[in-house]
Amino acid sequence: MRWIGFLSLVALSECLVTIPLTKIKSMRESLREKDLLTDYLQRHPYSHAYRFLSGEGVTVHPMRNFLDLYYVGTISIGTPPQEFKVIFDTGSADLLVPSIYCSSPICVTHRTFDPRASSTFQSTDQPIELPYGSGKVTGRLGYDDVRIGDLVCKSQAFGLSWLELSLSLEFTAYDGILGLAYPALALRNTTPVFDSMWNQGLISENLFAFYLSSNEKNGSVVMFGGVDPSYYRGELQWVPVSEQGYWQVTVDSISMDSKVVACADSCQAFMDTGTSLVIGPTNSVLNILRNISAQNTSTSWYVVSCEAIHSLPDIVFTINGVAYPVPASAYIRREQTGICYPNLDTDTSDSSSLWVLGDAFLRLYFTVFDRANNRIGLAPVIA
Repeated sequence: MRWIGFLSLVALSECLVTIPLTKIKSMRESLREKDLLTDYLQRHPYSHAYRFLSGEGVTVHPMRNFLDLYYVGTISIGTPPQEFKVIFDTGSADLLVPSIYCSSPICVTHRTFDPRASSTFQSTDQPIELPYGSGKVTGRLGYDDVRIGDLVCKSQAFGLSWLELSLSLEFTAYDGILGLAYPALALRNTTPVFDSMWNQGLISENLFAFYLSSNEKNGSVVMFGGVDPSYYRGELQWVPVSEQGYWQVTVDSISMDSKVVACADSCQAFMDTGTSLVIGPTNSVLNILRNISAQNTSTSWYVVSCEAIHSLPDIVFTINGVAYPVPASAYIRREQTGICYPNLDTDTSDSSSLWVLGDAFLRLYFTVFDRANNRIGLAPVIA
């Protein structure tokens, strides 16, 4: 954050009788159609039904959509388990939660980890300092068992914050962050959570995937160890990772109405589930804002006519030769005040040329993060 289960059919040879088969909806499919799947998984996280829905070697973990701003799932740390709500963030690589030793106002409004209450906690004297787009966190490194659904990572490294410098985090609906980027971004000499899953033999495939729901709907999930094809249409299109830190790829171009508006000579971008917007270099984003007639306000926020949403062109990201259109209904958000804002922002950090494809993009495309082959798979979500 900068701020399968699948059904296998066994063919029986030498059968003397042919029986017509009728497709029966699975329990998961029925719950999803009624928008009840996330609530069910949250109420029965460790039941046999949950493992059936997940599939052998695959864990499907529910997340809640908060106003299309971020997606939060529940994990637990320690023995007995202490629960925390976290963002599963592909833009960072560390697990971080507040500790009881944190004196910041942010920690007062969130759950805090008590090392004294866990029989499996291992302390260290290693200090940590983690910069995030929304602030800076300092604290200490510790080790304990981390549970995500039916997965338990033994002796997992994680950060316990003692000081959190960000007013914007004080009233968030999540306590911490669980990073899913490459180990290159992790704290020195630590193993990130996903790498622990694989190293400890908890998952059958060295990958994870995201389905992000829209407009506060239920059903958002992160899945570890496999891919459920019922969440997307067509075939996954694979994109090689260009640099193994962030989940970074090469973008061929960015266009509107068949005209290139940014990234004319290709550029770099990374998929970030911990960022709500699409972020890019200042000049490129301003060019797109001009193309949609966005107006700057006295607060420096850009606004767009809500009536224009249905007539504005798609922003098309061409990646590895495949076009990924983002319609105006996705790159513009309507607030309760009736004002419409672009889901676009400029990168103010050291004139970075990187693009960040956040949730505004990822809600449209089921995304597979394949560590085994260092690639990302994309396919349109099933609405």
